[in-house]
Amino acid sequence: MARNDPFSQHIDWLTLVLYLGCITMGWLNVYAAVYSPEDHTSLFDMSTNAGKQMMWIGTTVILITCILVINHKFFDSFAYLFYAFMILMLVLVLFLGSNINGSRSWFKFGGFSIQPAEFAKVATALALAKYLDVPGMNLTRQKDLLRIGGLIALPCVLILASNETGSTLVFASFIIMLYREGLPGWIPAVGITIAALFVLALVFPKLYIFAGIAVLFGIVVLLMPRYNRTTSNLISMALVGVGMMIIVTGVDFFVNNVLQKHQRNRIKVLVDPTIDPLGVGWNVTQAKIAIGSGRLQGKGFLEGTQTKFDFVPEQSTDFIFCTIGEEHGFIGSAVVIALFLGLLARIVILAEKQRSKFARVYGYCVAGIIFFHVMVNVGMTIGLMPVIGIPLPFFSYGGSSLWSFSILLFIFLKLDSRRTALMRR
Repeated sequence: MARNDPFSQHIDWLTLVLYLGCITMGWLNVYAAVYSPEDHTSLFDMSTNAGKQMMWIGTTVILITCILVINHKFFDSFAYLFYAFMILMLVLVLFLGSNINGSRSWFKFGGFSIQPAEFAKVATALALAKYLDVPGMNLTRQKDLLRIGGLIALPCVLILASNETGSTLVFASFIIMLYREGLPGWIPAVGITIAALFVLALVFPKLYIFAGIAVLFGIVVLLMPRYNRTTSNLISMALVGVGMMIIVTGVDFFVNNVLQKHQRNRIKVLVDPTIDPLGVGWNVTQAKIAIGSGRLQGKGFLEGTQTKFDFVPEQSTDFIFCTIGEEHGFIGSAVVIALFLGLLARIVILAEKQRSKFARVYGYCVAGIIFFHVMVNVGMTIGLMPVIGIPLPFFSYGGSSLWSFSILLFIFLKLDSRRTALMRR
C-alpha cells in the first residue's frame, strides 16, 4: 500500500470502533426521533433529518480520509492559521449569518447551515496545543497565563456576541487540559467555589449561606496549627470569607440584571422544575417524562410515544437522549453512557502515551470537550443541568456538530498514529 493510504495508517482501532458505534447508534436514534408510523419514512429519505444525517455521515467519511492522508506536521504548522481563519469566520457570521432560534451564528447555504462556533473549538484546541508546546512555556507564569486566557477568551467573546451561550460555556472544558499541564490548583478551585456559591445562593437563603461560611472558616481556624495562626493568615482568611459573601450577595443582581430573560427562566426551572410546567418548564418536564417512561428495558425501537407525538422539543438535536431513554430504557441509556466513558478513557490513555507535548495537549482538549458536551447534554435532559442547547456528540442531528467532533477526534488519531508508527519501526 502507498505510504499515505489512510487504511495503512497505524490508527487506534479501539477508538475507531467506539466512534463507529456512536455514529451508528446516533443515526438510528435520529431516525427514531423523526419516524412517523403513518408515513413509514425510510432511513434514507432525504426529506427527513435521518436522511440528511446519512448524507452528513457520508461527507464526514471524506473529511476523515483527508485528515488521515495529510502529513501529521500539517496540524502543528498551521494551527495558528486555522485559529485565525475561524476567528475571521466568527466575526463574519455576526454580520452575514442567518438568525436561527434567536442566534446569529449560522451561515446558510440553501437548505443546509454551518455553524462556525462548532469548528472554533477545534481551532482553539490546536492553537492551545501549539502554544503550550513552546519551549520554556510555564503555566505558573503570569505572562503565559494571560496569553492562554486570550486564546480562549477571543472566540468566547465572539460566540457570545452571536447569542450562543451554550457553545461559549464549552470553552470552560479546556481547564481540564490546563490543569493536567501544570495550571496552579487554586485557579480551578476558585472557579469551582464560585460555581458552588452561585448554585447555593439560588437554592438557600443568604443568611444560611453566610452562617455556613462563618462556621466553615471557624472549623478551619480551630484545626489550623498554632504556628499558622498568624495575624496575616487570619486576615487573608477573613478577606476570602468576605469575598465569598460578596459573591453570594451579587447572584441576584447577576441573574436579574445581566442574564437575558430566557437564561433566567432556565435557571429558575433548574432550581424549581415545577415553577411553570406548561411554560418555561415544558422542555425539561417532557424530557424527564420521556426518559422515565422507558423504565428498565424501554418501549422498543420506533415505539416511543413521547417522541412520536412531538411532546419532546428538539427531539433529534439537543434532546436526542430522550429518544434513547424512552425506547431503550435504563439499559440502553447505560450502554450509551458506557460507550462515551470508554471513548473518553481511551482518548486519555492515548494522550498520556504521546511523545509529543503538542499531541498530548490536543488529546486532553479533545477529551475535555467531549466530556463537557456529554455531561451537560445528558444532565439537562434529566433536570440536573440548565438547558443551554449543546448537542450530544455523534448522536445529535446536525452537520456542523458531526463534522466538528469527527475532525476533532480524527486529528488526534492522526497524531497518535505517528507515535504508533515510530514504535513499530
